[in-house]
Amino acid sequence: MSSGRETVDRRAVWSWALFDVATQPVFTLIATFVFAPYFAAQLAESPADGQAMWGFAAGAAGLAVGLLSPPLGAIADRTGRRKRWIAVFSALIVAGASLLWFTPPDAPNAVAYALAGFALATIGAECATAFTNAMMPSLAPPEALGRLSGLGWALGYVGGLVALGFALCFLSADPGDGKTLIGVDPLFGLDPKTFEGDRAVGPLTALWYVAFVTPLFLFAPDQRGGLKAGAAVRAGLRDLRRTLVGLKGSRDLTLFLLAHMLYVDGLSALFAFGGIYGAGALGWGTIEIGVFGILVIVAGVVGALIGGWLDDRIGPQRVIAGSLVLLVVSAVVIVSIERARVLFVVPVNPKVVDDALFASTPERLFIAVALVLGAAAGPLQSASRTLLVRLAPPGKLTQSFGLFALSGKVTSFLGPTAVAIVTALTDSQRVGVAVLMGFFLGGGALLTLVREPEAPAPR
Repeated sequence: MSSGRETVDRRAVWSWALFDVATQPVFTLIATFVFAPYFAAQLAESPADGQAMWGFAAGAAGLAVGLLSPPLGAIADRTGRRKRWIAVFSALIVAGASLLWFTPPDAPNAVAYALAGFALATIGAECATAFTNAMMPSLAPPEALGRLSGLGWALGYVGGLVALGFALCFLSADPGDGKTLIGVDPLFGLDPKTFEGDRAVGPLTALWYVAFVTPLFLFAPDQRGGLKAGAAVRAGLRDLRRTLVGLKGSRDLTLFLLAHMLYVDGLSALFAFGGIYGAGALGWGTIEIGVFGILVIVAGVVGALIGGWLDDRIGPQRVIAGSLVLLVVSAVVIVSIERARVLFVVPVNPKVVDDALFASTPERLFIAVALVLGAAAGPLQSASRTLLVRLAPPGKLTQSFGLFALSGKVTSFLGPTAVAIVTALTDSQRVGVAVLMGFFLGGGALLTLVREPEAPAPR
């Protein structure tokens, strides 16, 4: 990340960035574009029921992550070794993702296995991320943290793109003609009629994760051992309490954490329901949702790279604010789209069976807006990490990352749960998703009160 860094350091930087590649299929294949729509369309009684159940599962996982992340972050400071914790949560990712294979339609325990596997994989990925985030200052100087963060997000999007492309081209198939996106039979004799290709993204995610997380364990630096586990727990929790009390004198950090709590809740929920919304509102199958996902990921790669560049030039706070504006506008347009109407009141011709891919006006508008949403999401999350580093009190960066994880996760159940409750009460996917705009607006309002420190001078 800087001219004075040794080759071994560059190897450590890239192995750290590959962690985002490793975890991306949890969110891309499972939570959004393949397994989640399969769950809503094939395992749930209706898309609205599926959206509600998926939301409650996401909310439960978010609550667990929120409760675990802060003490774990503080404990990591005391034990000194972050990799052992990453290994523990890696086991959850592998176990949860693998469980999704055992969810064929009409199987007695399919719904329970699907929700449990999704929740376990999500908890593992989010908790492990809290520890890898804390490695950032050992890998790049302060003035290059924006580029480091952007590199991780961009590589993660590329990884998600490749994994999704592989799943669509070689695993998931249309149950009607039995062919994948490129017109071939699924690999390994997977049966399209029992949706084995859609279910296979679980084991694929597990294998993919193991392959791409291994370099982090081999090459990324870790601190030397400190206190034993019991003592570390007690000392870490004392540190956490002191850090929380210390927020009283950190006005800007406190406001940012509250803002981050709101807008990340909204963003996570919006992406979690993207594929499910497409399946229900537009009648998309796995192929349509998968191609849609590829387009969104490509937009995310471009957005993450541009966002990292802008981060170092205009500051992370402005990047976050601009991203929130794009997200609010995108969300408004998305919930205005129905199969035969756009912008709430404009009638259009609906999708016709056997039409070309994305041939109808609602589909095209949905794709266009989703591209904007995807391009805004990467910079929003990448710049948030950078702003946290700038606002953190000296000597308390890892603890601040624990609070950062807390603000991003302790209420992360609110977004999915709010969508689930509103969807269940109204039996409307559109009304359920619309509630997320309040999270973006609230986070943006708090962000305007934050005073960003002056950026370090370039070396």
